[in-house]
Amino acid sequence: MRLQASTFGFREISTPIFEHAELFTIKSGPSILEEMYAFTDKGGRDITLRPEITAPVIRFFVNELTDAPRPLKVFYIGPCFRYERPQSGRFREFFQFGAELIGAQNPESDAEVIALAASIVEKAGLKDYRIRVGHIGILRKKLRDAGVSPEMIPSILQKLDKKLYDDARPIMEQAGMSDGSIDEVIGITKVTGTVSVLEDFEGESRDYLQDVAKILDASHVKNLRIDLGVIRGLDYYTGVVFEVDVLNLGAEKQVCGGGSYSLSELFGGERVFSTGFAIGFDRTLLVLEEEGFKAPRRAIEAYVIPVSERMREKAFEIASALRARGIAADVDLMRRNLAKNLKYANSIKARRAVIVGEKELETRCVIVRDMETGDQRAVKIDDLVEFFVKCGGNGV
Repeated sequence: MRLQASTFGFREISTPIFEHAELFTIKSGPSILEEMYAFTDKGGRDITLRPEITAPVIRFFVNELTDAPRPLKVFYIGPCFRYERPQSGRFREFFQFGAELIGAQNPESDAEVIALAASIVEKAGLKDYRIRVGHIGILRKKLRDAGVSPEMIPSILQKLDKKLYDDARPIMEQAGMSDGSIDEVIGITKVTGTVSVLEDFEGESRDYLQDVAKILDASHVKNLRIDLGVIRGLDYYTGVVFEVDVLNLGAEKQVCGGGSYSLSELFGGERVFSTGFAIGFDRTLLVLEEEGFKAPRRAIEAYVIPVSERMREKAFEIASALRARGIAADVDLMRRNLAKNLKYANSIKARRAVIVGEKELETRCVIVRDMETGDQRAVKIDDLVEFFVKCGGNGV
């Protein structure tokens, strides 16, 4: 994830795990406190373990980075905490990766963020996934045109986001919408397909979303689907919204979500366009497990074995030289004999054993044993590092 974000020109930042609770209640309202580990510290301050990292990033931007060149492209990785019932793919402590692009309001910015998310999902090894992209402006316009007040729009969108149509209908009726307008809005949330489904709509939001889709197509983003039912349910989202689903996860199929938003003005800054997303590590790992993925284990390239007490310091010297070049090396710490050390090297899947013997050392050599084939050869100590590099070690 770090590599992919860096490849897209994003830079890593870190924010505190503890934050003022107000940071999140300003964004999401006081009801969010029920989902947070919030408490009063010894100084009488209302503190919480962060439930997500977008708000801390924007707070950091407002306080420290408003003069930075734009667009500002940042990413983060860290633990978050939510007080909710643990279930499959949902834990009270979880790790989150996210990226935020701040300061550029155009289709290119939204497409760039979606392309990064798609790249990470692809590189992670997820197979049966789908990227669903919508634009919340299309529904907001329909609701405004139907005479719904700005105050009532968020509650309607929250119900529509969860496809709770029976709950949304009375709210829309209360807002003064006709049966025809209600059916039209509900129908919009069921519009899915290729970009051609947007031809039945008009307006800036439609045009904007079409431009995003064109850039994503030029960027070779796969498994893309237009879905106007993607709403994200939070009032601060302002435009393009998207989610990444893995189809074999069932009800908890979403592994990534994001979109464009504006938060900086809530924290005392100027209004700045932002777009971003977050990926849950836990659900991603759950998907990989379901798909039978086995994480490659970085093997020990060299397990260094001193054959006698006198060779112990030389063994550490050799291990140190290998490590200095980025070659994964371990060394005997248990003072085992040669046979037991070879057995241990095999158990930890070391690729090669480096046997430091007194006789070989007289000619400044060691014995290198291939743990898979059993073949072994003498290698000059001065050539040992390059030997491992040429054999495919992780030398740097």
